Amino acid sequence: MRRYPIGPVAGISPFNFPINLAAHKVAPAIAAGCSIVLKPPSKDPLIMLRIARYLDETNLPKGAVSILPMDRPTGDRMVADDRFKLLSFTGSPSVGWKMKADAGKKKVVLELGGNAGAIVDETADLDWAVARLVFGSFAYSGQVCISVQRIYVVASVFDDFQRRFVDKVRQLKLGSPLDPATDVGPMVDAKAVARTREWVGEALGQGAKALTGGEPDGLFYPPTVLVDVPKDARVCGEEVFAPVVNLFPVADFAEAIAQINDSQFGLQCGVFTNDLERTLLAHDELEVGGIIVNDIPTWRTDPMPYGGVKDSGLGREGLRWSIEDMTEPRLLAFARPL
Repeated sequence: MRRYPIGPVAGISPFNFPINLAAHKVAPAIAAGCSIVLKPPSKDPLIMLRIARYLDETNLPKGAVSILPMDRPTGDRMVADDRFKLLSFTGSPSVGWKMKADAGKKKVVLELGGNAGAIVDETADLDWAVARLVFGSFAYSGQVCISVQRIYVVASVFDDFQRRFVDKVRQLKLGSPLDPATDVGPMVDAKAVARTREWVGEALGQGAKALTGGEPDGLFYPPTVLVDVPKDARVCGEEVFAPVVNLFPVADFAEAIAQINDSQFGLQCGVFTNDLERTLLAHDELEVGGIIVNDIPTWRTDPMPYGGVKDSGLGREGLRWSIEDMTEPRLLAFARPL
């Protein structure tokens, strides 16, 4: 058996990592021998247009890679076009599942939203857990699909964890991403800021308490830590995609797993524990695409099979996994005449 290129690929990539997430579509397509048309993000298309110029200087066949900025209606036509044999989309769940419905008979790979959770038990190294979870909650202003949004801490260490966590959050510096001293940069646009403000205000109106936070300043939204958040508040149940995190005490490790699973999303989860049995239990029971032990769910490397379950997506990305999706196995069998 050998694998052969599936055919032309339609790729659609998001704004938050305009090189990395586009490369996860373009590079495997080249390796698999497929042509690809990539719709770069409307908010930041220029970097992939520069990459297209570099690719044009190589010995790739002309037209093998096309980077085409386009509006949503044109993108919808590309999704539905039967000449494409695979659609690879990274973006919001509502858009992704609509694209799958419109994609016809082509194969579809969806890397969608998350509501990433983390568990901290009483055996964890709290200094390490706090440092990593602060980073995972607020890096890139939370505009990452595996940004930490829900943290479940075993009750016996919850107060200690909360105190350390809040102290460290209050030390974060807002500023330009070009400044190495900056911890939290701006959000992508005013609409994102307004949505975050609305969702946080809604949760506060439902009884949640803000341990840190405040009013936005232009495109900067202050790092916000919430407690006593109702499960049905959007800032808890939906993908907030902002510098906001919710803290919850739980009775034990089993309850933490149940709370992580009580979500429409299932992308990745971080588990801070030094108990091997609990680690194996988490692997068996957590309904997510990936479990990161003693680190944040925001961790990803290029070769790993990255993706989620439930509303978080369909299929896996990563070099090997994407190449397999972009190829078809073809069997060759030899018969020996009698």
